[in-house]
Amino acid sequence: MDGTSLVIVDAANVVGSVPDGWWRDRKGAAERLRDRLTEYARTGLPGAPGPVELVLVVEGAARGVTGVPGVPGVRVAAAPGSGDDLIVELAAGRAPDRPCLVVTADRELRRRVEAVGARCTGPRAVRQPGG
Repeated sequence: MDGTSLVIVDAANVVGSVPDGWWRDRKGAAERLRDRLTEYARTGLPGAPGPVELVLVVEGAARGVTGVPGVPGVRVAAAPGSGDDLIVELAAGRAPDRPCLVVTADRELRRRVEAVGARCTGPRAVRQPGG
């Protein structure tokens, strides 16, 4: 890419950061997050001005979530195993000079992605107002 920031969102961690009943419908909660993220793909996030390439990493019961055809900006990546491992793989696999921001509150994941040169921000960066 052309210097566009890569933003990777830890779906399980972001969805799980708000006790709104997400556990009753993990796939639905991940789909709602995906839909909210489309605006951020265009406008960016603090420290990652838009447009950005946004990747939502899903795992477990949310693995069936896909991107929305015709809606650009958010790619969904289903982790075959650990979502954290896929996030680290994506962050480490980007071009060396390409900025990368990971959205998660998971301390161990933060440590791992920072070790490969990515920056981190918490789930509040992508929550809806009042969320």
